[in-house]
Amino acid sequence: MSTLSSSHCSASYSSTFNGRRQRSTKLSSIPKRFVPVKSARNSYQNLVLLQDVSSTMTPIENDSTLKKLKDGLLSATSSEECEDVVGFDSNDKNSTVSITVVGASGDLAKKKIFPALFALFYEDCLPEHFTVFGYARSKMTDAELRNMVSKTLTCRIDKRENCGEKMEQFLKRCFYHSGQYDSEENFTELDKKLKEHEAGRVSNRLFYLSIPPNIFIDAVKCASLSASSANGWTRVIVEKPFGRDSESSAALTNDLKQYLAEDQIFRIDHYLGKELVENLSVLRFSNLIFEPLWSRQYIRNVQFIFSEDFGTEGRGGYFDNYGIIRDIMQNHLLQILALFAMETPVSLDAEDIRNEKVKVLRSMKPLQLEDVVIGQYKSHTKGGVTYPAYTDDKTVPKDSLTPTFAAAALFIDNARWDGVPFLMKAGKALHTKGYVESRNRFLSHTCV
Repeated sequence: MSTLSSSHCSASYSSTFNGRRQRSTKLSSIPKRFVPVKSARNSYQNLVLLQDVSSTMTPIENDSTLKKLKDGLLSATSSEECEDVVGFDSNDKNSTVSITVVGASGDLAKKKIFPALFALFYEDCLPEHFTVFGYARSKMTDAELRNMVSKTLTCRIDKRENCGEKMEQFLKRCFYHSGQYDSEENFTELDKKLKEHEAGRVSNRLFYLSIPPNIFIDAVKCASLSASSANGWTRVIVEKPFGRDSESSAALTNDLKQYLAEDQIFRIDHYLGKELVENLSVLRFSNLIFEPLWSRQYIRNVQFIFSEDFGTEGRGGYFDNYGIIRDIMQNHLLQILALFAMETPVSLDAEDIRNEKVKVLRSMKPLQLEDVVIGQYKSHTKGGVTYPAYTDDKTVPKDSLTPTFAAAALFIDNARWDGVPFLMKAGKALHTKGYVESRNRFLSHTCV
């Protein structure tokens, strides 16, 4: 007769953070295979790190076998999958989709929205009949818009032979109309142009608001009254920041509902489309190694770090009204935190995921002043080059106290995360090259 035995680990843990002593926990009878081991040669063996450093990555030359596999996977997007992603049938030949990017001359539209629309087109996830209109106050021709957009379009990791052709086809679908955001007359002119391209088909219209929240309502009012679809659906995508605080956010929702039904409004945080965040969801729920360890029993702390090595660079007029906390932490990083800490949702439907994230936010303890550090970058010289201070930006008031750096320790008061500090840090004009990082450090255990 044989017997089966296994080694077990016993460890106690206590830590101090910001002068506050945290819980002390006794861990015993833990199967050894589930315990992260600390190596003497590598103190980071018990650290899980997800990082988005796309600005510093270089393409990898793949061999022919890997390239064939990759091409096969990337070309396997079905019409049903596209419909799940974008919300309409890409094979529908009897209707058209008109996408209007409101605020098309802005930084977000150039860097994120137009490239994302091209990515959908590249994967054949847009319908046969569609047009993309840019709308902004800046004076611009169709050709100038296409030239601006073309500088930011890429085929990402998939460099198929028809990439250039796809870009040309997409740019031919892009047009521009200049107008004020609060002018019904200008939106009526836009409506006429949209109808010309819709050519009598059933028209579905999507307005993507890439503008500050103080002009959301003006733009929605004009679009609803003067440029909404007469025989299809009309939807509006609203970018962050959605107000400055809870009261202004609620007021903004009430104002939007004067012109739109709730199912027409889509509030979006573009950070949720980053590969870092998508990888986090897979790591969180599909990894049999980490799922049993995802709790206070094994994790010492969790860190979410957003670092930029450049300042406002002329965008201080917008940034000074919000600061780093409202611009980055309250939305982008808080969304990542909620995804990291939430329980397994009933399904992958948006409503079920949202419900689990809300549970996390409701369980968070009120933030204490002693758990927060804020700062503002000053002028400095490095390598013989002088970098300006935040208040040297001509669009920023000289006496501005708006923070450009913030760090905070957040605590979630539930059974899974009680006592684990969630450290959130974000800053502009830092010495480290721009990146986004998520770390969770496991406890160290002594095995006997």
